[in-house]
Amino acid sequence: MPVRNRVVLCRLTEEEYAHLKKKMKENGITNTSAYLRKMALDGYAVRLDIPEMQRLLSLLGHCSGNLNQYAKKANQTGCIYEQDILNLKTEFGGITSLMQKILEKIGRLTG
Repeated sequence: MPVRNRVVLCRLTEEEYAHLKKKMKENGITNTSAYLRKMALDGYAVRLDIPEMQRLLSLLGHCSGNLNQYAKKANQTGCIYEQDILNLKTEFGGITSLMQKILEKIGRLTG
């Protein structure tokens, strides 16, 4: 990571400072230096509030655990059950659906 050894001083009025803190809070950012650096270099800061992401992560974890169990069972018995495959298809369908919703939301933000 590069060393940040340059200091840029910026003076604000009380009102400007309050507005800065409000914008930081809206974006879920607590580090003033990081926020100012992001704004100065990129001109924007975005906080993606997508509730489906938490559900997606949960489904991915669940699916990963199931895959591991199915692989273990297949190694022990030499076969995998049709119901296990159907369960995986259902889980992956849910993951695909959530991913599509998330991508649509991101598309609306950037479009």
